[in-house]
Amino acid sequence: MLHFHTVYDLQQYLTIVRQQEKTIGFVPTMGALHNGHLNLVERAKSECDIVVCSIFVNPTQFNNPADLARYPRTLTEDSALLETVGTDVIFSPSIAEMYPEPATLRFDFGDLETVMEGASRPGHFNGVGLVVSKLFHMVQPNKAYFGQKDLQQVAVIRRLVRDLNFPLELVRCDTVREADGLAMSSRNRLLSPEERTQAPMLFDALTLAKNLLLTGSRPDEYTPDQARAAVRDYIAQHPAFTLDYIDVVNVDSLQPVTELQAPGQTAICLAAQLGTVRLIDNVVF
Repeated sequence: MLHFHTVYDLQQYLTIVRQQEKTIGFVPTMGALHNGHLNLVERAKSECDIVVCSIFVNPTQFNNPADLARYPRTLTEDSALLETVGTDVIFSPSIAEMYPEPATLRFDFGDLETVMEGASRPGHFNGVGLVVSKLFHMVQPNKAYFGQKDLQQVAVIRRLVRDLNFPLELVRCDTVREADGLAMSSRNRLLSPEERTQAPMLFDALTLAKNLLLTGSRPDEYTPDQARAAVRDYIAQHPAFTLDYIDVVNVDSLQPVTELQAPGQTAICLAAQLGTVRLIDNVVF
């Protein structure tokens, strides 16, 4: 496994890879890796000749300085994990390497960034678009792999790829969960032991809403509005949580819907605060 810290060294190596007509799979991360990330790498390994994983805590996508300061940084442990799944290249640049000058470019993702995370975290997706664009130019992958847990991020990057004609395939991979249903996330390690036992209730809430929408005796028996209300009532019974949003949306547009979409096109998405940690999750069906 090779480890590069500069764009120059990374591109020198990848130029040789492309000359050998090998395909490149790319898994961008902010580190604090877990099995969800490793699943992305394994998927990339099965489909590409060379897998590059970036580890970079991107400051431009944090609108809360305390959240940025608190984000786990575990490069040594992350490197060891990536080696176990056969990662070929780690790219872990410094902030100065990624942003030699202050970033002034601004992206506008339209309706995609006015809902859910976009409404709650102004400027977040501009930072995501900026860093992902930079990484795509640096790595020039054939395929890039992202997890479904960050469904809105996937939709934003899909639009980025389309509108800027990045010559790559975007691959969305299923959310990887703990045995109790909690979606794997780097933020989970910030939970206290008590909060960790409570956190799976978010997936329970999503499952409740999904079952209401799917198991009614009539197609219109439970509407998205009723499903959202059921989740709010459920979360209200667990005062450790502060619900930010619960939405039933179209998977591609992320706009709220009033009825179930075609199979695979309905998503129930939520975000909630548990102690000092903000958790997000979704189910797609």
